[in-house]
Amino acid sequence: MNLLLVFVGGGLGSAARYGMSVAALRLGWIAFPYATLATNVIGCFVMGLITELLALKFSVSQPTRLFLTTGIVGGFTTFSTFALETALHVEQGRMGTAALYAGLSLGLGLAALFGAMALVRAL
Repeated sequence: MNLLLVFVGGGLGSAARYGMSVAALRLGWIAFPYATLATNVIGCFVMGLITELLALKFSVSQPTRLFLTTGIVGGFTTFSTFALETALHVEQGRMGTAALYAGLSLGLGLAALFGAMALVRAL
């Protein structure tokens, strides 16, 4: 049952990530990987919210936790795309862009996660 819940959640998260990529292309965001950056930062914020809400405010089953975190959020975020996009910038000689992207991804992702956790604790 857990595997099925993670599978379904992952499908939902992946579909949402695809929607972010389509929206970014329609906005003309091609030179910098804005969609992946936004997706991963949003995913970090949502992960912080969910984990703190479930730890401090709500009691849910382990399968529900897996569906929400490993499934939906795990399917939504994408480390492999981040790594590939960073590598492509490096290989194209855009070291500054690669460094900026990597730094923003890590810094904003952690800030979003900790910010969401602090927000839940303050409620």
